[in-house]
Amino acid sequence: MPSHAGASAKLSKSRFLSGLQCHKQLWWRVHEPEAAELTPTKALQNLFAQGAQVGERARRYVPGGELIDLPFYQLDNKVAATRESLRRDPPALYEAAFLADDTYAAVDILERGPGGARGYGVIEVKASNSLKPEHIPDVAVQVHVLRQGGLSVERAEVMHLNPDCRHPDLSKLFVREDVTAAVEGALLGVPDQIAAQLRMLGGPLPDVPIGEHCTKPYDCPFLDRCWKLPQHHVSTLYRIERRKVLEYEADGYATIYDLPTDLELSAIHARQVQAVTSGRLVAQPALAGALTGFDGPLAFLDFETVALAIPRYAGCRPWENMPVQFSCHTQGRSGKYVHHEWIADGPEDPRPALAEAVVRACGGARHVVAYYASFERECLKQLAQAVPDLARELHAIGAKLVDLLPVIRNNVYHPDFGGSFSIKHVLPALVPSLAYGDLEINEGETASVELQRLMFDGGEMRLQERARLRQALLSYCERDSWAMVKLLERLRGLVGAEQLELF
Repeated sequence: MPSHAGASAKLSKSRFLSGLQCHKQLWWRVHEPEAAELTPTKALQNLFAQGAQVGERARRYVPGGELIDLPFYQLDNKVAATRESLRRDPPALYEAAFLADDTYAAVDILERGPGGARGYGVIEVKASNSLKPEHIPDVAVQVHVLRQGGLSVERAEVMHLNPDCRHPDLSKLFVREDVTAAVEGALLGVPDQIAAQLRMLGGPLPDVPIGEHCTKPYDCPFLDRCWKLPQHHVSTLYRIERRKVLEYEADGYATIYDLPTDLELSAIHARQVQAVTSGRLVAQPALAGALTGFDGPLAFLDFETVALAIPRYAGCRPWENMPVQFSCHTQGRSGKYVHHEWIADGPEDPRPALAEAVVRACGGARHVVAYYASFERECLKQLAQAVPDLARELHAIGAKLVDLLPVIRNNVYHPDFGGSFSIKHVLPALVPSLAYGDLEINEGETASVELQRLMFDGGEMRLQERARLRQALLSYCERDSWAMVKLLERLRGLVGAEQLELF
């Protein structure tokens, strides 16, 4: 049941930004705060947690301030505590909160001007590696609220992670960029935007048509509510731009079935349309030639990685994907497969032991099969940099990589792919007996988050829980490498087949 919050709703910085993207999204966020779409995924929770770590670390680079140490939801108490702290005139405030114009704003770092000047600077801390356009209105609404509350704000900055920083030297972990000019420009529209959002919240659900704003700057959590799409909607065409989808819809083409036969399409889209409209798997004659590079003995290699905002290991950068687990199926002379695996389950640098295990597993292979091989190539490159004693062997494995993804993308389409060539979509369509639904962990983002938990929080778990989590991660990674074995078998079975399977 929707709430009646709109009549007395106040905005917050996050609400304001949601409203800039879409009034309907903001209305749902305010009136249906318990909506299932707003339950954060494990991946999003991990981003929040790492963002909090970044915010805490940033305070060390603007020292001497006072922390408004109250829970984020105690907004009125935080506002009162901020007012009291300002009377003491500290050089900086962390997590200060303000209320004006029916809008709350929490400021990561509020810095007193140089030399004791009365003016302040607003510093917005971002756990990203660069300044982004959407950061400007984020800072602008803060400056607006502070000025409306009587505070003299003279400068605005975004403090983001430095992609050139390398552990262990974290002295340059952050970059501070002055965005005062851009924020002053954005401020011109903020009062009217706030007023429009507050008026809207006091009324019924607004009618907002779907469009590019649904995914920019972020995917709206309510996307599925608005985009009620029939099967094989034109948006499922492989990597189609939202702009092109809207053009097709405006021309009356809602689904792939509606597209005219004389429409000019890319080769992949044409194959997708053929498969969907015929209800059959489509395989190109060129598939046979594409498989000639997969002669054995083969190894089928899959890595799992973690990405840490604040690097912990030598040579690592912020948010660098670091390999911490692998699974590999190798083909013996008898044709039988042997499984190799390794997983990090503690906070120590996993790369030396991981590199050694990978070299041992892949050493005898003529070719090493991957799915989206650029990812595995980058993992091998990182391992070579971290473990120079094994660099030659790791580079040799990288030189043997062959990629199964483009073979499928350029030659095969099944209606059940749904416009995606992700292995999670391709495997159940081509090998129905093998999928991911039976696994406790069945997709990569969750695996990455759970790997972090195993590595850094495993010592606090009960032994049974830790063992269960470890096995779930091993099973997921093993499924990825075994999936490539079965996909290659399926593709070879398609070569020369006169009858394609019916959908």
